[in-house]
Amino acid sequence: MNIVLFCSTGLSTSLLVKKMEEAAKHKDLEIQVASYPESIMKKYIEKADVVLVGPQVKHALGDIQEECLAKNVPMEAISMRDYGALDAEKILAQALRLFSLHETTSM
Repeated sequence: MNIVLFCSTGLSTSLLVKKMEEAAKHKDLEIQVASYPESIMKKYIEKADVVLVGPQVKHALGDIQEECLAKNVPMEAISMRDYGALDAEKILAQALRLFSLHETTSM
């Protein structure tokens, strides 16, 4: 599964990406996580199985959601609390839940 995180510059989520990959590894899950600035989202949405959006780009949620809907990619915002705490376990669970729901409703 490919999880794409969008934030303001792509750099602020690098620690979260690493922690999410470690959490997935501990669960024996084959997951790739990458972060990109929301300004270049169109280039990366098609490669995503799930899109999560950092709270710092809340202003762009509508545009990101529109692009994700057009590409049939599930998307949600990461809560400020989880993002601020770098709660990789909880954010990974959010992505897995979103992916699972999407798979169920796509059948």
